[in-house]
Amino acid sequence: MNTYIEKAAVLIEALPFIQQFRGETVVVKFGGSIMESEDGYSRILQDIAFMECVGLRPVVVHGGGKAISRSMKEANIAPNFVQGLRVTDDKTIGVVEKVLNHEVNPHLVGIIQRFHGKARGIHGEDIIRVDKMTGKDPATGEELDWGYVGNVKSVDVEPIQAYLKSNIVPVITPLGKGDDGHLYNINADDAATAVACALNARKLVFLTDVPGLLRDPEDKSTLISSLHLSEVDELIRLGVISGGMLPKISGMIDAVKAGIKKAHIIDSSQPHSLLLELFTSEGVGTEITE
Repeated sequence: MNTYIEKAAVLIEALPFIQQFRGETVVVKFGGSIMESEDGYSRILQDIAFMECVGLRPVVVHGGGKAISRSMKEANIAPNFVQGLRVTDDKTIGVVEKVLNHEVNPHLVGIIQRFHGKARGIHGEDIIRVDKMTGKDPATGEELDWGYVGNVKSVDVEPIQAYLKSNIVPVITPLGKGDDGHLYNINADDAATAVACALNARKLVFLTDVPGLLRDPEDKSTLISSLHLSEVDELIRLGVISGGMLPKISGMIDAVKAGIKKAHIIDSSQPHSLLLELFTSEGVGTEITE
């Protein structure tokens, strides 16, 4: 009997959150190491199917994980990096497009459908317009060239909204089209942030390989569960926010400044962490608010 009571208690705890977020858009970005575990990303997609079932409007933006690197190796394309960012030439963008649009995306859509959720893939280049990413070497002032890597300029939200109105989960690849008509690769975090801002989403969630933002990266008990925009600069100065966490935090800041009420970083390896963050009082990751 206690087990049944506990199950009922879980549902009752979730009720006010379901009521609060019903009809709201939540953009979820995932990629990285979780893409190497089908059990792991299947749990995430089951959470997505649950969210849609109880009235939320989830939107998924995904990366390619190591599948892109494997395909490049099979094609005998050597990786090339400038300032830590992958250079994307003609051959590379062809591999990236094939893996994202025609392998990973339909596979993820199929898993959501397996959980009886309605989902459709959207190729990013059909809705995202970009400018070619440019930069200068801070030491020499020399112009840097990453090839077909883009910064998001605009997002056509009409196809996304059409799916959402039909209770279909859009699953989007981080690709865009430039003014030159060419296909460009986009950082998936940046793509998710741009989509969330364009949709005026209620929430933006980054699924990562860590529990959230930690004051001490070696100590999970130092998790910062909630963070205000006014605190971010100091944490960057202290080195608490650094490395791979910087672009995610920057995206979250941009999203909150654009009007999104909360942005979250949560651990994708924890089973059903997405539901725990959205539908429980304690949550499991780090949230940023204005």
